[in-house]
Amino acid sequence: MSVFDTPFSHGFLRVSACAPRVRPADPLSNATATAALLARAAEDEADVLLCPELGLSGYAIDDLHMQASLLNAVEDAIGQLLLATRGKRQLLVIGAPLRDRRGDCIYNCAVALHDGAVLGVVAKTYLPNYREFYEKRQFAAGDRGAGAQVRIGGDSFLLGDWLFAPDDLPHAQVGIEICEDLWAPIPPSTYSALNGASVILNLSASNVTIGKADMRDRLCAAQSERLACAYVYAASGLGESTTDLAWDGQLAAFEMGEKLGSSPRFHNGDALLTVDIDVERIALERLRTPTFRDARDRLRDHQGAKPLCATFQRRAPRGRALALRRPVDRFPFVPNDPGRLDQDCFEACSIQMQGLQVRLESSGVKKAVIGVSGGLDSTQALLVAVRAFDVMGRPRSDIIGVTMPGFATSTATREHAWRLMGALGVDGREVDIKPLCQQMLADLKHPAATGAPVYDVTFENVQAGLRTDYLFRLANQENGLVVGTGDLSELALGWCTYGVGDHMSHYGVNAGAPKTLIQHLIRWGATSGHYGADAADVLRAILASEISPELVPPGPDGKVQSTQATIGPYALHDFFLYYVTRYGLAPSNVAYLAFCAWRDREAGEWPAHVGEDERVAYDMDAIAHWLEVFVKRFFATSQFKRSALPNGPKIVSGGSLSPRGDWRAPSDSSAAPWLSDLQRLKDWIKA
Repeated sequence: MSVFDTPFSHGFLRVSACAPRVRPADPLSNATATAALLARAAEDEADVLLCPELGLSGYAIDDLHMQASLLNAVEDAIGQLLLATRGKRQLLVIGAPLRDRRGDCIYNCAVALHDGAVLGVVAKTYLPNYREFYEKRQFAAGDRGAGAQVRIGGDSFLLGDWLFAPDDLPHAQVGIEICEDLWAPIPPSTYSALNGASVILNLSASNVTIGKADMRDRLCAAQSERLACAYVYAASGLGESTTDLAWDGQLAAFEMGEKLGSSPRFHNGDALLTVDIDVERIALERLRTPTFRDARDRLRDHQGAKPLCATFQRRAPRGRALALRRPVDRFPFVPNDPGRLDQDCFEACSIQMQGLQVRLESSGVKKAVIGVSGGLDSTQALLVAVRAFDVMGRPRSDIIGVTMPGFATSTATREHAWRLMGALGVDGREVDIKPLCQQMLADLKHPAATGAPVYDVTFENVQAGLRTDYLFRLANQENGLVVGTGDLSELALGWCTYGVGDHMSHYGVNAGAPKTLIQHLIRWGATSGHYGADAADVLRAILASEISPELVPPGPDGKVQSTQATIGPYALHDFFLYYVTRYGLAPSNVAYLAFCAWRDREAGEWPAHVGEDERVAYDMDAIAHWLEVFVKRFFATSQFKRSALPNGPKIVSGGSLSPRGDWRAPSDSSAAPWLSDLQRLKDWIKA
């Protein structure tokens, strides 16, 4: 069995992009520099090495491209690189000016080399002839379906829309376009992707001006997102002629809109960027996107020439652990960047607020009823209600907050509930549910009714059910609606009481918000200034409290009931939830990504405001254990609860679990395939 701790066991393609120091009009020297970078890429275990546009000749040499001596030297340089690739598994993509077979025109080409052979040649389609570029003076535009051929060392090679596929990695196909092609209204990469390319390489010689690097990033990111692919970009750098232009050697890689990595620009010498591309994730995104399939079908109806395909042997056996060369966020629902996190919190709260506002206005009710426990979820629901009533110009006193202490309610949470309701100016009320619960337990002949310490699911749900029942009857009496507090993470794990319990409400404002995000929403609310200093103080106190349903009395050691001690850390469960529902990754792949993200607390970035005590690490045994809990709860035991969810707004791109939205599944399906993959994972990590 292959090694677990390496990206090559989990469907990744490793791509390097380089910017060698160029010597204008010196192809053999440039080939030597490229060969040296190929050796570095091989040390990095890269599968593909991308070089800049016209990297063998130099881009900014103008009419020297039309000199026979220069063109002959380019062919000799390619021969030198063919020797350098022998016995190597890397696909090398270089930029070179090549004559057509008849010798009456020159094409700006990308040449794919592997193990001593030319696999294919792609010509630049769109030649810039404006501002500082006048390529039509030297080059002919490449028509990818015209059957033209170019000459390399006495042999002829067909130009076309070539796709290059590693022989051992399903769903991975590499397409190519050159610089200006990306700027066209319909870039050639659009057709390449619709024909199957999951990775697009761009050989570029784009010069640099102020702000241009950001523009390139935007174009590459947008194309990778639109095409559901990876997009790797390599621009010319140091050494290109600076007669009238300058060059920054920008190297960048994107996957479905996300930046995987970039190199420092204006580097003094050669530069190399290596990233791992998740082609399995790309394939799953396309699988669940009908628009992509429809566009592909329309292309088939109108397309003339078909793409040309070549296969290359990606790798020999790799029997050692290798670090993943891409960032994996610990909190996929919570950005690391403070500015982005602030924007996300604003949008999440606005989505919740507007959803509740519309439901209140359309239903015609006068009041909102919320059970306020002093915990995270009810706190966020109350904050949302306050914002909605403020926006509608209605008094906060029309929000009825009810705290309902039970057998295990702590003094601290009860105090938090009352302080929060008071600081926000809502109609705060209290109902002691213990007498009602005691009566129901007695009617059920439950041992706890006579004082026995039997704290089973019946004992817990008697309390949860009576609380919700009271809220619904209060809403009837007050002409109001019950605002739900349960969040996305709890729904995923089935951590809610079905029916007349916290599963049910008239409108679930938190149903689309994962627990890890809710913590940041409350922190954002505390710093926003909207709720006042007194409210901010209690919000911070709530954030510092243990996450607990407070349904079971503390044990002899005085410890309160802990949700995360029972079902696992929400940080991991939200990680699992994102990759399972957003992309449909298998548990073994999810475990690998979680291991990369969580194994070292010192590695990678953390979202703002995550305290030192919260910056923990999880080893593979812990990840596998809690992933099994997640899989069993998500796939085997709790779908029936999600099949009967009340309305609530979708908030995060990871999806919604509403049966009317992103997640549709039967309530009685088997979890066998996921559990089987988990067993494979356990065997794998023990090997």
